[in-house]
Amino acid sequence: MSEQPTNRSAEEPYVTAFDATVRSVDGRDVTLDETYFYAEGGGQPADSGTLSGHEVVDVRKRDGMTVHTLGDAPDFEVGETVAGDVDADVRTYSMRAHTASHVVYGAGRKLFGDHGYGGFDIGTESVRLDFRTEADADEVDALSFQRLANEAVWDDRLVDWYEMDADEAAADDDIVFNLGDDIDTAETVRIVDIDGWDVSACGGTHVARTSEIGQIKVLGVSNPGADLVRVEYAVGPAALQQQLDETRAASRAAETLDTNVTDLPKRARGLLTENKELKTELTDLKAELLAARIDSITAETVTRNGEEWAVGTVDGVGPNTVSDHVADRTVDADVLVLVGKDGQPFVVVATDGETDANDVIDEITDEFGGGGGGQPTLAQGGGLEAEPRAVVDYLRPE
Repeated sequence: MSEQPTNRSAEEPYVTAFDATVRSVDGRDVTLDETYFYAEGGGQPADSGTLSGHEVVDVRKRDGMTVHTLGDAPDFEVGETVAGDVDADVRTYSMRAHTASHVVYGAGRKLFGDHGYGGFDIGTESVRLDFRTEADADEVDALSFQRLANEAVWDDRLVDWYEMDADEAAADDDIVFNLGDDIDTAETVRIVDIDGWDVSACGGTHVARTSEIGQIKVLGVSNPGADLVRVEYAVGPAALQQQLDETRAASRAAETLDTNVTDLPKRARGLLTENKELKTELTDLKAELLAARIDSITAETVTRNGEEWAVGTVDGVGPNTVSDHVADRTVDADVLVLVGKDGQPFVVVATDGETDANDVIDEITDEFGGGGGGQPTLAQGGGLEAEPRAVVDYLRPE
């Protein structure tokens, strides 16, 4: 067995059942004289399946050899013939997803003025493809990619693969490279050519015509890093499920908002505008209520240390809102103390300058805990360990 073992998965991707001779057995690792199991690489996961009933849990290239890792130690030996069975569903998904990457890249060629291959990975539910480009993701939306990609699918374009001189391929600026490190020593490279759409150097498994990909659903376009645009997409049944989920969600949203899917964006914009107006109206009403409450508090002052103090509670507002409101109005007392609760009790103090607002904050926090500070005429404290009413009673003794 001196001849180099052969991996035929990329050359004959539709073959999923085969017989082969065992070349080596090392624990759970097995090599064959030839195999149709795809070894993980180029962004495509390894095939799964069985060798004579033993589960194949991983397939990798090691020193130019395809190594099949089994789930348990095999009961066959070197020289024996084994039956290989590649999981057809896994293989079909990888063929669709990998061919779709070339279709999506072809769409990127049309949408980006400058571009280069930045990476690729097939996941269980979706696929990512990265472009090296100075373009921003906001310049191209997901629907633009989706429309162009699906047009190429519907056109039922021929997908061909063949060997080409490596130097000749490298010199062709139109050929995108998606190959491993061994490309540097290879005399030829494998070219995948989608008729009139995209041509790439690639060692993965592919379908023979673009129509076999099925629907392509672009999930998003983003910038994951400097000079990179990432397109995430789903293919085949996964794409169809994504589309069904979105359609179902849109229908439910339309029903909830008493409209139809076509008018849903208009209805949503109307609700957002209405919500913004209501929030503004609510803010104005709260400001009016706060002003009225402060007026009622300053109408009943108490004398402390020879000064007129106005002390009371406020509801439904936070300390920053109270501080902003007090800063914009004339204080009708020497000292104004407003105590409220926004998660935890807080206090806001405003003075005419004769008494330092920070001294009042210190007195209150010394008694009730918490902390705070601010300017001599306006300060606030928080984290008080007492209800607002107790603080008011302390400052306004009967």
